[in-house]
Amino acid sequence: MSDAIKHECGIALIRLKKPLAYYQEKYGTALYGINKMYLMMEKQHNRGQDGAGFASIKFDMDPGERYISRLRSSEQQPIQDVFNQISERIQTVLEEKPALLNDAEQLKHEVPYLGELMLGHVRYGTFGKNSIESVHPFLRQNNWMHRNLIVAGNFNMTNVNELFENLVSLGQHPKERADTITVMEKIGHFLDDAVAKLYKKLKKEGFNKYEATPKIAERLNIAKILRKAAKNWDGGYAMAGMVGHGDAFVLRDPAGIRPAFYCENDEMVVVASERPVIQTVFNVPIESIKELDPGHAIIVKKSGKVSIDPVLEPLEKKSCSFERIYFSRGSDASIYTERKNLGERLFPQVLDAITHDLKNTVFSYIPNTAETSFYGLVGAAQKHLQTQITKEIESDQMDKERLKTLLNLSPRIEKIAIKDAKLRTFITADSSRDDLVAHVYDITYGVVKSSDNLVIVDDSIVRGTTLRKSILTMLNRLSPKQIVVVSSAPQIRYPDCYGIDMAKLEDFIAFQAAIALHEEKGNLKTTLDAIYANCQDSVENDTAEAENHVKALYAPFAQLEVSEKIAQLLTHSSIKCPVNIIFQTVEGLHKACPAHKGDWYFSGDYPTPGGNRVVNRAFMNYYEGKSERAY
Repeated sequence: MSDAIKHECGIALIRLKKPLAYYQEKYGTALYGINKMYLMMEKQHNRGQDGAGFASIKFDMDPGERYISRLRSSEQQPIQDVFNQISERIQTVLEEKPALLNDAEQLKHEVPYLGELMLGHVRYGTFGKNSIESVHPFLRQNNWMHRNLIVAGNFNMTNVNELFENLVSLGQHPKERADTITVMEKIGHFLDDAVAKLYKKLKKEGFNKYEATPKIAERLNIAKILRKAAKNWDGGYAMAGMVGHGDAFVLRDPAGIRPAFYCENDEMVVVASERPVIQTVFNVPIESIKELDPGHAIIVKKSGKVSIDPVLEPLEKKSCSFERIYFSRGSDASIYTERKNLGERLFPQVLDAITHDLKNTVFSYIPNTAETSFYGLVGAAQKHLQTQITKEIESDQMDKERLKTLLNLSPRIEKIAIKDAKLRTFITADSSRDDLVAHVYDITYGVVKSSDNLVIVDDSIVRGTTLRKSILTMLNRLSPKQIVVVSSAPQIRYPDCYGIDMAKLEDFIAFQAAIALHEEKGNLKTTLDAIYANCQDSVENDTAEAENHVKALYAPFAQLEVSEKIAQLLTHSSIKCPVNIIFQTVEGLHKACPAHKGDWYFSGDYPTPGGNRVVNRAFMNYYEGKSERAY
């Protein structure tokens, strides 16, 4: 993605099933769990670099001993900062009491963070400031062990105001409207309620308060609590939590928008946002890692019992396709294949754009995340040549000279662009900043001739800013015959509201292209007025059946028309060669990623009613000149 956008978050949960002494004996350290958590968070640093947090719970501690620890950081390298602090604290204790190194149980009592249950989080800020107060995990404290709650998630709710008002109607006084606080307090309310009801029942059975405490922990129905708390949530989420006495859970949204994977064996239970993280860190076979079903929660009781419980009625599965295109690490076996397929499916359009002239075409990619799709595109070019050779060989009148030409022909692959540095925008003048941005990439000279087509694969085009100000300017210096930019993703036309920072319609180059096309037709004002009226009516009536009225903006135009207009908008006067921009089709996306049909940013088909409300509100903000997010 040449346009950097913030997105997603990553979660990691580890529940050690054995005493710490077991890991000390088998793996040589009682810090086994902490070490694995560090690796899991580092392997997901692609999902969040604005902040990182770690929390742990120690089992069977005496009253007066700290059993919950939490550490968060919003420093420049937050994961390293968190674990450096943990390491320093542990090392300080070991320097004073070196004998603890061989006594895992006593070490647990003496040092912080060393527990059987751990929750980690890496954050990209899509809402709120990048301050320490916004970094997960969030902690809801109470002097009763089973009323302590720690929550972290990869999520965004579309109806925060509604959830906030629900809390107020319950008599609470939330300190802010942030969705993490709102969600945590909602769970906390029903946790408190369940504990109170259990104590009342146990009291009738003859237990005093002290005796009732472990019984409450045993009988606490986490699935029921989550069912009540999440009843009105509208959004995409993988919500992880730990209760003070040792229960843990991860709940996935009913449409499966946000990802969650888990693995269980006799040593541990682990949950993460990405499958290869578990596979790599714990060296387990891929078959042992399961995807958490939409609307379900994996619940781990203090006893170690694990269950997968239905919590919310599943909707049609709409897993985020951007996970497959860009966000998740490409080391996942399925994602790697899907990204290659995305590139392969673009080859027919590319072949037409270069008028079948493979001899005079150079293939490359920008940025590195587009590399796998690039392999798919080049692979399709190689298959095309093989097919041509086979046809020639099987021809009744084989042309030996043409066959010789085909056999000597192969796709020309070059490393055209190399990212030099992430330049700081410390110069405020726009002209100076644009000059800096134009030099973000170094280019390879001498491999592209003036008679060559230059085909560049990108994974997606959001705003097009980097293309216009940097990449096209840079490629133009090579003086090719034409530049063909190939996006492995379809045109991004609509805002996301489930965890990706794409909130404003006017930022999207596809939206700008549609506006320009309506302006050329002379019907821009009437079109915008009609869409605004429908959006206003929908938002004011706020019905669950709200539809996406912004689709009407794109309806009159074929994808090719929008693509051509995008190319015009991104090609400034200094670009001397023709620029062609090719986008993946939505149909091609679904064929390449058949199990991940979440495509609302491309198609406008939102999986929850809140999505339609957000896109309509986003259009109203654009129409009214308000530069703000719609959720």
